[in-house]
Amino acid sequence: MESVESKLAVIGRHADRAAAAVREDRGASPVLAAVVDEFAAKAKKLNAAFAGADAATRRELIVEVEQAGDSAKAGAGADTGISKETKHLIVLAHDSFCLLKAESK
Repeated sequence: MESVESKLAVIGRHADRAAAAVREDRGASPVLAAVVDEFAAKAKKLNAAFAGADAATRRELIVEVEQAGDSAKAGAGADTGISKETKHLIVLAHDSFCLLKAESK
């Protein structure tokens, strides 16, 4: 079974790929780029701190990533100029995090 840290690393890579796709997508708005970059940054922060964090800090970091992911997914739905692939990568990163959170309960 994969560790939580390994799963978080995969989700972080998904968020990084989504952020890169938005930056390269000429149809993406600057607002969407900022929101998805924030999602990727929060995922990195969670990955860096998770192993050494206490339960309260982990929960706070998870909530930050969840909120940023929700904003990224909502932004992808609202930004009609992005490609299907860009939208797919954003939704994949968001949904991967949600799945991990659901599995952890």
